[in-house]
Amino acid sequence: MKSNRHQKIIELVDNYEIETQEELADRLREEGFQVTQATVSRDIRALKLSKVSCGNGRQKYVAVKQNDAYLSEKYIRVLKDGFVSMDKAQNILVIKTVSGMAMAVAAAVDAMQMEEIVGSIAGDDTIMAAVRTTDDTQVVMDKILEMMK
Repeated sequence: MKSNRHQKIIELVDNYEIETQEELADRLREEGFQVTQATVSRDIRALKLSKVSCGNGRQKYVAVKQNDAYLSEKYIRVLKDGFVSMDKAQNILVIKTVSGMAMAVAAAVDAMQMEEIVGSIAGDDTIMAAVRTTDDTQVVMDKILEMMK
């Protein structure tokens, strides 16, 4: 539900000059979402919406677009620089890294937001990632190997 609401918020701020949280909440209600001002406030923070001047003395919310391709390349570079090997134990993926690189590699993997990974813990040269299912562990391994090419 939240992801649908977030998609609708992005669509609304892209198509309308929405100046206040109340206006955004009203538009969401018109679209069938049951929201409070507090929910809209949290959504604005989560989506990192910003206000910009419209040039007519008013302001509006905008979605700041990130260059995901650049960020993705950056994360892959960190992964490649630190990666040594990986193995699986049921739904736990263990990634070995260059000494001192586990935190950076874990942060890069987390930033890639693979839906199969629930969370990860990093030490000095080892990352343990909890994966949703045993089958998903192989999926994640395949994704990482593909990025390493």
